[in-house]
Amino acid sequence: MHLELQLIPVPVADIDRAKAFYVEQVGFILDHDVRPSATVRVVQLTPPGSACSIVLGAGLPGMAMPAGSLRGLHLVVADINGARRELAGRGVAMGEVQDLGRIKYASFADLDGNTWVLQEISPTA
Repeated sequence: MHLELQLIPVPVADIDRAKAFYVEQVGFILDHDVRPSATVRVVQLTPPGSACSIVLGAGLPGMAMPAGSLRGLHLVVADINGARRELAGRGVAMGEVQDLGRIKYASFADLDGNTWVLQEISPTA
């Protein structure tokens, strides 16, 4: 069996506000923003270099979650300090880098409180 994780729903209260945050501040790429019906909207965004996207949606069956309830999505980076500086420079409130040995983390939240973690893993010696 071959399984690919390609799309993760992110629950937000205001799609336009969240779209602006993810595109303008975090640097995600807007794949599409479509309204297939009067009650459905799908905004798909992809982190640069990622094979997995997120979806901000309204009126989608089976995707009802409270805004801000998603926790700990990881964005893997090669240089956590550089990525942290870049996001902070774009106005993203970043947590400090936590060094756990071979793994480093720094976190942030979107405007609804969904949390994200930058992760850098050092190669083994």
